[in-house]
Amino acid sequence: MLRVAVVGSGPSGCYTAQSLVQLSPGVHVDVLDRLPCPYGLVRYGVAPDHEKIKSLQSTLRTVLEHERVRFLGGVPVGPGGVPTARLRELYDAVVYCVGAATDRRLGIPGEDLPGSWSATEFVSWYSAHPDAADDGFLSGARSAVVVGVGNVAVDVTRMLVRGAAELRGTDMPQAALDALAAGRVTDVHMVGRRGPSQARFTTKELRELGSLPDTAVVVDPAELALDPAYRDPSGLPAPQRRNVEVLRGWAEEPRREAARRIRLRFFLRPVELLADGAHVGAVRFERTAPDGHGGVTGTGRHEEIGAELVLRSVGYRGVPLEGLPFDDVTGTVPHRAGRVLRDGAVAPGEYVAGWIKRGPTGVIGTNRPCAKETVASLLADVAAMERREASADPLDALRAEGVEPVEWAGWRAIERAEAELGASLGRSVVKLPDWVSLLAAARTADGGADTAAARTADG
Repeated sequence: MLRVAVVGSGPSGCYTAQSLVQLSPGVHVDVLDRLPCPYGLVRYGVAPDHEKIKSLQSTLRTVLEHERVRFLGGVPVGPGGVPTARLRELYDAVVYCVGAATDRRLGIPGEDLPGSWSATEFVSWYSAHPDAADDGFLSGARSAVVVGVGNVAVDVTRMLVRGAAELRGTDMPQAALDALAAGRVTDVHMVGRRGPSQARFTTKELRELGSLPDTAVVVDPAELALDPAYRDPSGLPAPQRRNVEVLRGWAEEPRREAARRIRLRFFLRPVELLADGAHVGAVRFERTAPDGHGGVTGTGRHEEIGAELVLRSVGYRGVPLEGLPFDDVTGTVPHRAGRVLRDGAVAPGEYVAGWIKRGPTGVIGTNRPCAKETVASLLADVAAMERREASADPLDALRAEGVEPVEWAGWRAIERAEAELGASLGRSVVKLPDWVSLLAAARTADGGADTAAARTADG
């Protein structure tokens, strides 16, 4: 029997487990996650009003319910949890699918002013991530600046202007729903440093902004025209060409009155966040221009946009995991076809997949071929692996060391509790928003208390 630990239960972790059990009839996979809930960014990163994408959970569920796959939630790996070296002792191989857990920074003055947040912090709050805190994102905010023009930027922009009636049918936590319903943001400026033909959002997500009730999308045709490809988009790849066509349509529409406005801005590079007292009050931008090589150059001309809320959405970044090598430049673990490299040499039994392997690129489906490549490497190495005793179950050893995971029954108990909470609020499913409520729900499952995870949450 081959026992493999997969660290991370998001798409890359689940696709890795799926490939393992499909390609090797003798493999047993434990999927470990720091959180008591599976699915990673599908649960905690996909916008609550994107039900079609969130439905991918049913596919991931099928993987985690496979007879040779075991979900072990509430098990942190690294400092304060199970050391990576201990995992290598317990399993024949370990695949790290830990994603990119932090945000890239702007690196400009004022970035840490109150009222300036990473988009991930905002997404975690309205997605009920148990580590998130309600720090009054919307308090006193009438104007918001979203720095970035990717799909996450589109998501947070849309959430800022969505009405409570449209979000009530989602699984958004009640506190976030109430705060968004009471919010007073009327103007959202989504700003990119390059042109419309280089924006990273997809056309489907972009178009959604134009269908929001009582919300006008404002685009300046003169600003769009600064992009040479905007004037003649025929040579662009189809996705970028469609984006340009959507933006052109909005730019040519007559201005209309609406309660809220989304202003799409381009060729503006943030250079400083300006304070109004002790709080952010505006963002200072430098006008940029195409440099002829796909980038932009500064022009020395500046503009300020007032904002009481700034959300920075300029990309994710991987973080080091104690015990694993890490490339600080790329934010990834060095590897060769998924095999972890230590000082340029393959580390036996250690593998990576997903964003920690290739960086935060691609869509959810990109994780499938990425996982298959890693699993192919792992299975090709099986003959040379130093194998454990076949009878030793790693879970027994973990429990003997004080780890008591949330198993699948505990996760199902959390799901039932969220359905019950939704019914009590006159809604559908509503997420439990914190560690205490999640672990209390998990304890109602057959199998007893989740004491180790509770200790992790408490300290």
